[in-house]
Order: sequence, then structure tokens, then C-alpha cells
Amino acid sequence: MNLYPLLAAVVGGEIIDLVGETGPVAKTVLLILLIFSLISWAIILSKWSVLRRARVQSGRFVRAFRKAQRLQDVAAVAEQFRPSPLVGVFEGGFEEYRRQGASSTGMVRNPLSIQRAMQIANSEELTRFERNLPWLAITGAVTPFVGLFGTVWGIIDAFQGLGNAGAATLRAVAPGISEALITTAAGLFTAIPAVIGYNHYMQQIREFGARMDDFGLELLNVVDRPAAQAQPARTRESVVLEER
Repeated sequence: MNLYPLLAAVVGGEIIDLVGETGPVAKTVLLILLIFSLISWAIILSKWSVLRRARVQSGRFVRAFRKAQRLQDVAAVAEQFRPSPLVGVFEGGFEEYRRQGASSTGMVRNPLSIQRAMQIANSEELTRFERNLPWLAITGAVTPFVGLFGTVWGIIDAFQGLGNAGAATLRAVAPGISEALITTAAGLFTAIPAVIGYNHYMQQIREFGARMDDFGLELLNVVDRPAAQAQPARTRESVVLEER
């Protein structure tokens, strides 16, 4: 399959011809930038899919959580909302809740341990979301300099050829300079989407972190309700014993 017509339609036939006429160093730089670009776009698209599903499933999970009468009912259906990070936070807190025997008695001995379990799950979910994102930051920071290296090398080569030819005219130096500048353009083309994707996804991950913190507080409120309701009953019993 001949890809030249497709590439020429996308970036222009003159650009493709210039790339074909570049030297081995420029071609190596362009190949490195192409590898960076392909990996970056794979991360950008995969994170877009992961965060979109997490956002949708988080909304559904919160609605199911608020409609449920018992935490056991939420635990039974939590697997359906697995892409949501809130599920991990809930399961971390519910596991500690169950260890304390509160699932049968309704009484929590140590709410602070449940909060710590949810904080650990929160950190794990954020780490899962941030996986591979540092590559976008590296791409945004490194590839412009990689492209600039190719440009500087190409300009040196162009002026060296100009000196050997002995003809100091714009017509003589322009082709070499234009070939050299292709690597800078390729470096920027690789870096700009990576920087945008990194900043955009980090902002979304921070929003998920705040949402998980809020959900953890909401879950703690649900856990504390049985204890708060049982407290007046214990107080009345103690008063009766004191009167006797």
C-alpha cells in the first residue's frame, strides 16, 4: 500500500519531499520524534477512555450508593461500577468496616481506621490514574530540544556545504535551512499535544481526588449513623441502672 498520497494530502507533498532529502542525522531525529509522538498519542487516547468511563460510572455508583438502605447492598453491586475510583474507596472502607464486625452489629469500634483504609484506597486509585502520564511530561519537555538539535545540526551542515560551494546566496542556503527547520517543527508537533494532554488529565485527576475525598466523608457519615442512633439508647439504660 502506497502511503505517499495520504501523507502528501495531510502534510503536503513539499514537506514529504523535504523529509526525504534530509540527511541521516535529521532522519534519525525525526524517527525518535515519531516514536515519542506515537507513544504519547496512545497514552492520550487510552487516558481519555479510562477517565471518561470513570466519570460515567462514578455518577452511577453515587446514585446507587445513596439509594441503598444498607452498605451490604452497595457491596453486592459495586463490581458493576468497577471503572469508578469511588468503588475502590468504598471497598477499602467497607472491608475495614466488616473486619470490625459492624456489618452484623451495626456498631463501629474505630471509625478512624475506616478513614485510614479509605485514604489508602484513594492513593491507590490516584496512582492508577497517573500511570504513564509522566511520559507525556517527558515528551513535552524533551522533544523540542531533540528537534532543535536536528535543526542546529542541519544548519551546520548547510553552512558547511555553502562554504565548500563558495556561493553565498539565499538560493544556495535556503534549501538546507528549510530542511533543518523541519526537525524543530516536528519537535513542537510532538510536544504540544503531550503538554496539553498532561495538564488536562492532571486537572481531571485532581478533580477525581477531591471527589473521592468527599465520597469518603459521605461514607463515614453513613457508618457513624448507627452508632449515633444507639448512643441515646445506651444513655437511657445507664440512667435506669443508676436510679436502681
